[in-house]
Amino acid sequence: MLKITYTETGVYLERLYYTLEELVSLRVSLAMRLGQRLCVEPGTATILLPLRYKNALSALDRETEIAYCVCDSEFLEVELHGTWIAQDVQIQDGVFITEVSDRAEYILMKLWRDSRDFLALPR
Repeated sequence: MLKITYTETGVYLERLYYTLEELVSLRVSLAMRLGQRLCVEPGTATILLPLRYKNALSALDRETEIAYCVCDSEFLEVELHGTWIAQDVQIQDGVFITEVSDRAEYILMKLWRDSRDFLALPR
């Protein structure tokens, strides 16, 4: 399972070894203890990757777990289906959880890590 965290400073991917139910249960317990509101709903999330990774993603696209489209001359957008967890539906900071195959997790994590180096380079 992949966790995508959206914050003001960026997007972060992480592999999780919890089930979706376990993670939601932990988040609900934490929100209740802190007296915070929590929204959990199905949805989609996207991450940007350099266009040079298009061939690596094409194999995953055939598995129908993810979809991607070219955004511009440098980037493509990867779309994932899963569950959005945030304090409010309208808040852009939150966590997105998606369940994909181990192979898809591995490839997405590798491409995302490699892309951080690419994005840090001056253009």
